[in-house]
Amino acid sequence: METSRLRLSYLFNCYYNKTATPQERDELFKIIAAGESDKQLSNLIRDAWESLHIDAPLFDAQKTDELLNNILKAESAPININRNNTLFLWLKISAAAAVLVFLGFGAYHFLGDGEQPVQKKIAKAKPVLHDALPGGDKAILTLANGQTITLNNAKNGTLAKQGGAVVSKTADGQLVYNIAGMADAAMPTINTIATPRGGQYQVVLPDGTRVWLNAASTLKFPTRFTGSLRQVEITGEAYFEVTKNAAMPFRVKTSRAQIEVLGTHFNVMDYSDESLMKTTLLEGSVNITTGNATNRLKPGEQAQVNATGNTKVVTDVDVDDEVAWKNGIFQFRDAGIDVILRQASRWYDVDVVYKGQIPKREFTGRIARNVKASELLNMLKYTGVDVGIEGKRIIVN
Repeated sequence: METSRLRLSYLFNCYYNKTATPQERDELFKIIAAGESDKQLSNLIRDAWESLHIDAPLFDAQKTDELLNNILKAESAPININRNNTLFLWLKISAAAAVLVFLGFGAYHFLGDGEQPVQKKIAKAKPVLHDALPGGDKAILTLANGQTITLNNAKNGTLAKQGGAVVSKTADGQLVYNIAGMADAAMPTINTIATPRGGQYQVVLPDGTRVWLNAASTLKFPTRFTGSLRQVEITGEAYFEVTKNAAMPFRVKTSRAQIEVLGTHFNVMDYSDESLMKTTLLEGSVNITTGNATNRLKPGEQAQVNATGNTKVVTDVDVDDEVAWKNGIFQFRDAGIDVILRQASRWYDVDVVYKGQIPKREFTGRIARNVKASELLNMLKYTGVDVGIEGKRIIVN
């Protein structure tokens, strides 16, 4: 229909020119995933390529097959690369869906040409000999008496009663602290939950605050909040949805700063191998204190604290990028390969080895975190980065 053709053209051009709203991006992805507009998409890609005025072929038969085979190794693969040599468009590829890949300057744009059935191209794909599985819900709970509980192996239901709280594991894999019906006189104790590399976990604290822990992270907290302050400590990365209580502010301590809130949603990233600690606010307000300096954040802002304790407030941060991990997505915007592979190392529980200098490239894009490591690495390979996986190591040449 003429209307649908115009709509597709509008959505494509908005996305290509980076003016699309989140709703328009989602609408475009759904159209692409449906696989019913491949010819129109092909024409739009050709028009976009010609607008770049690049003396390079649109299609290269050998490279076309190679790319398609890589993309279709999995039944579903989010992919794309934009004209600045960065991964950009998220596509769900299936046997009936369109295959759309933008490549940067000096390369070419590609769309499956239909000369060979998709099923045959899938069959030609070479298996990956070395790979790493994605992480999952894994964590160890350490009680005040030193007892440890491996949560991913523990049965659902009550795990312990201590410090004025009942500790339970729910059917959906959350750790919940419930103080209802417990004696107020019971002294609270300190518990610690730690996720390994390749792990993540959700915790509901005694006040109802919800915490999502990323891989290689720890959360230390009391079994019951008392006094005038609710205080927890973290290392690594965590997303908080804090229950409001004006009489008892909530404080998060990290190795570089203190974050104080009443009730709000925010993300904290403070890994020891990252140069910056980042606190990103989604809702409410928070105070970030480092030394004698305090900065108040508004929604959509991010506080960045360096190794010497200096704080910079960024006002135009994309909060979706910062909390994508919580929603099961790797999402990058102008990120260096070292930044991407540090995340991969923690999620896939692998080490990263650089043979030579780290490639100076920046990438923008996203891919689901439930894919194998090879699928994430393929996104880097499409832009010419020589990267592979051998056992428990990612090798970058």
